[in-house]
Amino acid sequence: MDLKTAAKEKLDSVRARIIELSHKIHSHPETGFKETQASAWISEFLSAEGFRVENGICELPTAFMARSGSGPLHVAICAEYDALPEIGHACGHNIIAAAAAGAGIAAAWIADEAGLTVSVIGTPAEESGNAGGKILMLERGAFSDVHAAMMVHPAPFDSLKPGIIAASMFEVRYAGREAHASAYPERGINAADALTVAQTAIGLLRQHILPTDRIHGITVHGGDAPNIIPARTKARYIVRSRTLAELEKLRPRVYRCFEAGALATGSTMEIVGGDRPYSEMKHDPDICAAFKRNMDALGRAFPDVDMSASGFSASTDMGNVSQAVPSIHPMIGIDSYPAVNHQREFAAKCASDPADRAVYEGALAMAWTAIDCAADPALRDRLLSKK
Repeated sequence: MDLKTAAKEKLDSVRARIIELSHKIHSHPETGFKETQASAWISEFLSAEGFRVENGICELPTAFMARSGSGPLHVAICAEYDALPEIGHACGHNIIAAAAAGAGIAAAWIADEAGLTVSVIGTPAEESGNAGGKILMLERGAFSDVHAAMMVHPAPFDSLKPGIIAASMFEVRYAGREAHASAYPERGINAADALTVAQTAIGLLRQHILPTDRIHGITVHGGDAPNIIPARTKARYIVRSRTLAELEKLRPRVYRCFEAGALATGSTMEIVGGDRPYSEMKHDPDICAAFKRNMDALGRAFPDVDMSASGFSASTDMGNVSQAVPSIHPMIGIDSYPAVNHQREFAAKCASDPADRAVYEGALAMAWTAIDCAADPALRDRLLSKK
């Protein structure tokens, strides 16, 4: 029996359980760095399948490393499992986690024969937008001996090379002075006005930025009562550009808009975060090609198109991994359109029959791609030479 057939038979034997895992995580959404249940469920599943599991790695309680095999080529499969506030698994990280577990189990079954070491790495808080779990884990050595990394992400459509751009998320805090809004308004310093000035300045700035740049945010706190001059306001913003280099040019211009609000109103301003931005994704062409061949074999015709050219853009800390380790991050369709990521309707689709199919096919294609990485002499040698 060839290695891919053996891996498929192993995955088939746990197929019902990985679907159950996906649905269980979907039904119990947990936000970043609080994914206690999801992390434990995945770890326990992998441990029962013979993985050596270490929990709480890299000083992150909900991160884990599950490893199997002893071959020279170390392939890591990244599991994300954090949900979004209020709308739950509207980005489908339950699918990512279950597919990663399934791929790891299938690849581990033939790891030594294939010449692989297989790790499933539990990476919390991808949705945080700054200092995400993978960034902290990179800094703390979780990927130091990894030769290739991969994951799949649900979307309305299949995409081999989605447009993944750089992003920086930060919080802006203004401090002014309270006063009675009717009797003594002249005694107050309006921190909400500072935010209004900043938002107006950002709106005007948009004429002068690249069409690929993005600036968007929310007001987290705008005051306490309409008859009190707001002394404190808080906003959370994300700034995105095609690359980290372009982001570093855009971000100071956006910061100056927030400084303008403070200057105009006499408020003081503080920016918190934004210090560990997400990088653009570097799609490894050879691993992408192997993944596409495997998806084609499963009946999914993945278009080999760079989605960034279509205007699609998103950000992930997997981009940071890809700058250090040859990586892929394909999007796998779940037949959800017109429901799209970060909508409640998309969350509902992430526990549907097409989503379950995506879990299985994503897991199998990743397992087969890991086998290809080890079996192709030129690719294997290139990956081994990276460390």
